[in-house]
Amino acid sequence: MSKAAKQLNIAQPSLSLTIKRLEDELETKLFERRGRNIQLSSSGIILLKHVNRIFTEIENAQMEIQSDERQISNTIRISISNARFLIGLISRYINLFPELKVHQGIKEKSDIMSSLKKGEIDLGIAGHPIEDEEIESCVLVNEDIVLVLPLNHKFAGKSELSLRELENEPFISLADNEEYSEFTKNLCKNSGFIPNNIFEVDSYLLLEIIKVNQGVSLLPISVCRQLKLNYIKIADISPTYTISLSWVKGKLLSPSAKNFRDFIIEYYKDNYRMFKVNQ
Repeated sequence: MSKAAKQLNIAQPSLSLTIKRLEDELETKLFERRGRNIQLSSSGIILLKHVNRIFTEIENAQMEIQSDERQISNTIRISISNARFLIGLISRYINLFPELKVHQGIKEKSDIMSSLKKGEIDLGIAGHPIEDEEIESCVLVNEDIVLVLPLNHKFAGKSELSLRELENEPFISLADNEEYSEFTKNLCKNSGFIPNNIFEVDSYLLLEIIKVNQGVSLLPISVCRQLKLNYIKIADISPTYTISLSWVKGKLLSPSAKNFRDFIIEYYKDNYRMFKVNQ
């Protein structure tokens, strides 16, 4: 409560009194105390949902006013959970629209959802679609996942391989992407084993480690093609990793952000083959 009052630049007693008056007016409790913590009650959650919609409508009104006055910024704000989602795409877009500015950040999926709701970003790209009534998502592609092996690995000559055959192999996992790491871990668990991850690195260090024969990895096919990695198909499950684009439902996007959203969707549709093994 003290932190909230400080953020609002008012005294804590004033904030407490305002909340009390609001609760009296609505005839319900908006907060519940759990030990030393305070959290929204079920009524508070309902009110917050409607308040967020009100703020969205205010933003829409402001956007329309600015549009009429030709004051809308050409800046597009987007966050992604992995930098590879915009590789190739962003340079092509900037070449087409050099006057536009793109502010891009790297965040976990949960942070992307939070930033969308707060109006901090226009668009977000992560794994599976965000499941929230305030967010709208569309699947860009279901990308094939393959096995990456060192060139001199004992299984390197095979065209496909069951995951179970690798249960005793050291694994290399991608760092800084919790959602994808959890996805690959579950692939192995579903095949009956827990992967022995000896390295957690970014995709470029992964290339160096594979070259010195230090482990195998589960990677998206587009990463393998970009880095020219030796890969083979997974025989028993043919896994795919979903890539999704999200924005706030009902929020009026600026013409620039809407154009970029549509461009992203079309880019993935036009380049579908780079995300599939047999294309």
